[in-house]
This record gives sequence, structure tokens and C-alpha cells, in this order.
Amino acid sequence: MLRTGFNNARVRQTNKQVFLGHLWREKQLSKSRLAQITGLSIPAVSNILQELLDEGRITHSRENLSQRGLNSGSFQIPTDGAWLLCMNVSPTHISSQLADSRLLPIGDVQHETISAPQPTALISAIATHWRRYRKQHPQATINLALGVHGQVDPVTGVSQTMPQAPWKAPLEIRYLLEEQLGIQVHLDNDCVMLALAEKWQNPAALEDFCVINVDYGIGSSFVINDRIWRGSLYGSGQIGHTIINPDGMACDCGRYGCLETVASLSALKKQARIWLKSRPGNQSLDPDNLTTAQLIDAWRRGEGPVRAWVENAASAIGLSLYNFLNILNINQIWLYGRSCAFGEPWLNTIIRQTGFNPFDHGDTPKIKATQIGFGQLTPGQQLLGSGYLYVEALLSEV
Repeated sequence: MLRTGFNNARVRQTNKQVFLGHLWREKQLSKSRLAQITGLSIPAVSNILQELLDEGRITHSRENLSQRGLNSGSFQIPTDGAWLLCMNVSPTHISSQLADSRLLPIGDVQHETISAPQPTALISAIATHWRRYRKQHPQATINLALGVHGQVDPVTGVSQTMPQAPWKAPLEIRYLLEEQLGIQVHLDNDCVMLALAEKWQNPAALEDFCVINVDYGIGSSFVINDRIWRGSLYGSGQIGHTIINPDGMACDCGRYGCLETVASLSALKKQARIWLKSRPGNQSLDPDNLTTAQLIDAWRRGEGPVRAWVENAASAIGLSLYNFLNILNINQIWLYGRSCAFGEPWLNTIIRQTGFNPFDHGDTPKIKATQIGFGQLTPGQQLLGSGYLYVEALLSEV
């Protein structure tokens, strides 16, 4: 969206940010297409493009994107910049997607199981994973973009808390990796990574939306006015620690009855393990080695009380969402995480529990009504979300 009401210098700066944003999304655009989507005249577009060319922020290609009429080629983000290795990191697993300087994927998503009982082991595993890519592409500078579970300070690059980790102290991930590898490192919470992926790669994303990751724990991230909302202490999005039952189970955060103690995969597997151990004998499931895939399969078969637990979990998520909708009135919500494998029945229970947003009635346009659904981004696109930390940092410097 182009801005008005500023002085000329501020208008030029904002318009350049808008142009760069479109180029990062579309990767390559003609002058006429930029004029069409921004509403500016061709001469105004030419002036802005020339400034960006002079600053080295974009390059010009003779490739014509249209066969109609005269054509002055196309414009794009430079192709000779540093590549990015986008990772999702936990103490037990690393997933990664390599991307070029325009954040176009190179190769396929890679997955690696790791064991990191200490912080040094996690840093070592990340560095080793990066070095494998570096060996395959020795000609490229490859920076790192990390999505990390738990509370993260993106300014200092410190992981404040990592719920799955056996350690409790903050971990200076960015400093340690930059010192060891000699590259740039950006990191943020893994749900922020998902929100950035939606913002930059989903054409249907609104200026206000939310992503919720229902997996080992339950996290969320909000985009408000097209910006990630992090909070002053970078603890925004802790929907998993909304209290569902004050007399419920103890949570790792120190309180009782948090949503995570009822509706996360770890909570469901804990319930299943207790139930299985109470029924010794001929069991198809080993309570001490119960996997997520086995839990979902037991749910599909309707084994024991698993269906009731999953239904209760979905209802609890729906109740939290109902309160969240009333407070923030963000009406576009995307669900991610392994719990989405419970499918449409799970989703429908969440939607039913939310009832309807009390503002979704009367003359409210249907397009603005509450939308709750499964996220559609591929695993590779999800990982690329962390790469857009660099894009947003670059745009802030224009």
C-alpha cells in the first residue's frame, strides 16, 4: 500500500519499500505491472526503479514478461547475493531448505534427527548441518535463518527458553554460530517463521491473521497491520499457556491447567501412556515408546478413549480461540503442526467450539467473516518463512 501525507523524502522511501516488497513476493515484474499494482504513473515508476537500480537493490533483465506492445524488460532482486539456509531447529530434530538470494528454493527439504543433551551439542549439530550444504556449494556464501521453538529474542539472537531442551538457561545461538561459521545468522520463534511464510507466500493472507502450531506444544504468532506482533519481551503468541482449567494438570511453565496440558500432542500421548499401563496384557501399543503416528492411527481406529481425548483437545483449542477472537478480532487463522493429521473432524470440533465471532453477523461482509482452516503451505515454503527475517530487515534499512 502506497502512503500519502509524508514529506517527499519519506514518500520516496515508503514507495521504494513497497516496490521491493512486491519484487520479493513476485520475484520478477515489469515496469507496466508495477504501475498497475501500485497505481502510479509510468514516469513515477521509472524514477523509483532507477533509484533502486542506482542503490544496487534491484537489477534489470531484458527478459520480456509480456508479448503485448513495447516492453522495457523486467526487474528483480539481484541474483548474485548470499544464499540462505532456512532451518527449523529443536534439540531432537533439524529440518532445512536451501534458497538462493531471491529466496527461491534449491533442492529439497532435508530432515535430520539429532541428540542435543547440552547447548554445545545443539550448536555443533546446527554447524555440522550447515557445513554439509557449504561443501556441496563451495562457491556460495550461505547465511543461516533459524526458526526455534520457545521464546526467542530476535534482536540479540538469544533463545530465552526452549521447552523441549533439558537445559533451562538462555542460549546465545546467533553469537555462537556467527563466531564459529563466520556468516550472518538471524533467528526467531518457529511460529513467527510460519507467520512470515504465510505473509510473504500466501496471496490470500490478510493484513491481520494468526497461525497456530499444534504439535509437541501449542504456539501461535500474530500478524497485525501486516507486521509480526512480538510484544516488548518477545513473548507474544503463548496461546498454549492460556488456562483452560485452574485445577488441571501442572504445566512446564509452572502454572496449572494450561491449554498445552490438555490439547498438545505431548498431553495426548501422556494420557494414552497412562491408559495403556492401566491395561496390562495383550497390547498392540507399547506405552513407553508410543509415537505420534501410532496415536493418530489409534484415533482413526476408535481405540479405547482416544477419540474422546482428541475431541476434548479440539474443544479446548476452540474455546481458547473463541476468547482470542473476542479480544483481538483477527478473523483469519491457519492451523499447522502434526495434530492437523487428525483431519476434518478435529478441525470441525474447533470451529464448532468457537461458535461464531459475535461480530460475524448483521451487515458484516462475508469476506471479513472468521476463517479457520488448515495451512496450505508446503514444508519447504514453511521453512522459507525464516528467510524472510532477512527480507524484513533489509526493507527496514531502505
